[in-house]
Amino acid sequence: MNPRLRATTVVAVLRDGAIAMASDGQVTVGEVVMKHGAQKVRRVAKDRALVGFAGGAADALALSERLEAKIEAHPGNVRRACVELAREWRADRVLRRLEALLLVGDADSVLVVSGNGDVIEPDDGIAAIGSGGPYALAAARALAQHSKLSADEIAREALRIAAGICIYTNDEISLVTLP
Repeated sequence: MNPRLRATTVVAVLRDGAIAMASDGQVTVGEVVMKHGAQKVRRVAKDRALVGFAGGAADALALSERLEAKIEAHPGNVRRACVELAREWRADRVLRRLEALLLVGDADSVLVVSGNGDVIEPDDGIAAIGSGGPYALAAARALAQHSKLSADEIAREALRIAAGICIYTNDEISLVTLP
């Protein structure tokens, strides 16, 4: 029996023309923490967009590379690139087997992209994925509604809160931003 891999909390916050995406660093296999400082968020497409992933790292990196190619094919249109990636991901027999979720954002939008063909844009510019995603999402929404904190401050604090609740999330936070 293969132990279940649980690995991620990623949150994105779009506020005042800036986007911040933060992730924890924990990778858990079964009941063992295998890594504390994994990098799950990064800038792509010549720093025009941010991407974070949940799920299999190899799968997510392959999808990130495809997304980057789609962004280059549709410059300045991250939404269109995500729709094209989701369409290809769902239709291609090999890609369909990839197990990951992507969180993608630029200064205009935050999107959750899945292999089911989903491209979801939250109403409030805040989204989260992964094991601790629901905790980080709730924290980020509360902070956004009841504070004047910046996007990066909200993302970082939401991850800290999720790390205090979810056993698959740690407080080794990676944060990337776009102005």
